[in-house]
Amino acid sequence: MKRLFFTTAIAALLTAAPASAESGDWLVRLRAINVAPNESADIATIGGDVDIDTSVVPELDITYFVRDQWAVELILGVTPHDVTAVGTSLGDVDLGDVTLLPPTLTLQYHFNPQGQVRPYVGAGVNYTHFFDADLPAGSALTSIDYDASFGLAAQAGVDFALDDDWFVNVDVKYIDIDTDVTINGAIAADVQIDPVVFGIGLGRRF
Repeated sequence: MKRLFFTTAIAALLTAAPASAESGDWLVRLRAINVAPNESADIATIGGDVDIDTSVVPELDITYFVRDQWAVELILGVTPHDVTAVGTSLGDVDLGDVTLLPPTLTLQYHFNPQGQVRPYVGAGVNYTHFFDADLPAGSALTSIDYDASFGLAAQAGVDFALDDDWFVNVDVKYIDIDTDVTINGAIAADVQIDPVVFGIGLGRRF
């Protein structure tokens, strides 16, 4: 699924036909996003899988048009998640919660940037930093550590103009996030999070 999504987004970027220019424009959007992990894990020693809950949070993104319909977008936000190891030899184990800081940079093609309806596609890279990892109170576990992640990202969205400057935005992204997790300094887990991120919000053109 990841390979198909990335390939489709990149192919659309490379084959899109040119339209009117918007070089030098800035777009700023504030979205409410639903971060839905497609989680899986390979847990050494105790086996099992992982369950990571969905998070709904605000997100800020900043887009700059480098020329014509081509733009770069920086996506900023933090997402807290509850984590559980499921189906292990010890049963289900509550691993507490952790917060992700996943800044994502994409290159976008905007098909109709001066129209009323302005669809776009994008592809890029993601870096995810994990912090505030807290084990549940009274847990028999003593420590949990998450390694940072580098991965690809793909997106598609559309802006609906309200007037010359303001617009409503709908956006969906798929982000490749993998992390090596160490529990109690001894139990290693390779965890794929790979969320689909759906967002809706309001934006302004500068």
